[in-house]
Amino acid sequence: MQRLLLLFLICINLHAVAAPPGAIVLWPGAPPGGAAPGPQRDSAKGSITQVEQPYLIAHRPAQPNGIAMLLVSGGGYAHIEAGKESGPTARWLQAQGVTAFELVYRLPQEGGGVSAPFQDGQRAMRVIRARAAEWGIDPARIGMLGFSAGAHLAGMTAVQPDAARYAPVDAVDAVSARPDFAVLLYPVLTMQAPFDTTHAKKQLLGRRPVQAARDALSVELHVDARTPPMFIAQALDDPIAPPENSRLMAAALRRAGVPVEVHLFQHGGHGWGLGKPGSEPAAWPRLLLAWLQAHGWMAQPAG
Repeated sequence: MQRLLLLFLICINLHAVAAPPGAIVLWPGAPPGGAAPGPQRDSAKGSITQVEQPYLIAHRPAQPNGIAMLLVSGGGYAHIEAGKESGPTARWLQAQGVTAFELVYRLPQEGGGVSAPFQDGQRAMRVIRARAAEWGIDPARIGMLGFSAGAHLAGMTAVQPDAARYAPVDAVDAVSARPDFAVLLYPVLTMQAPFDTTHAKKQLLGRRPVQAARDALSVELHVDARTPPMFIAQALDDPIAPPENSRLMAAALRRAGVPVEVHLFQHGGHGWGLGKPGSEPAAWPRLLLAWLQAHGWMAQPAG
């Protein structure tokens, strides 16, 4: 039996790991509400589950330009696709002089409950801002970038940065969790029918949630004038997250007078990360840099 179990684990390419060396653990003790029993598991492709203690992976450039981004991979709130989303993007941002942090957060069905990922998102923003001077970061130039369900987590943090999601645990929690800008890529944002077909919605709310629960986690319903500027990109042929996620969010931001730039690609599907070379979505990193420069968060290149 033990030999069969070992073979099974090898076949599904899973191995147990602790937080990697140098990781920045978010909570000084046990995270609020609990966590997965652990140990954390990473697939061969970098998909993470069983997060026992959420943490940040820092990618610090040799010459930081003062801007920082918190990266949140997707995975439908059932796993974290760091291997193809936050990891490659963090390394690309680092090459641009951006201090990038990958967030490894708790999943709602693994012990921490529905609030767990949102608690981790808030806490991560506060940790980065509280230690900004140490890392050469301007505390007024910290953004949040999310992919798919990670964009939902980023979006909820952006529209409700002051929500009392957990009792303060130390001085870090007196620091603002509001990102100065947010980047949402092939995002899951709304929990409203008929666009509520995502796995993220099922993980968070189940199959038949009451309307109040849908409203509470529909990002577009919580936009106000204090919501930070946003950059949104999605493909119109996305088979996972309906493009209405982006359209509804953009409309809400415009009604509130919040700057938003939206790029809807004709083709690209879902889960493209940095984008396959030659594809339409592969343009988003260049478009993002231009947007950051236009808003003054990032300096124009010399020459």
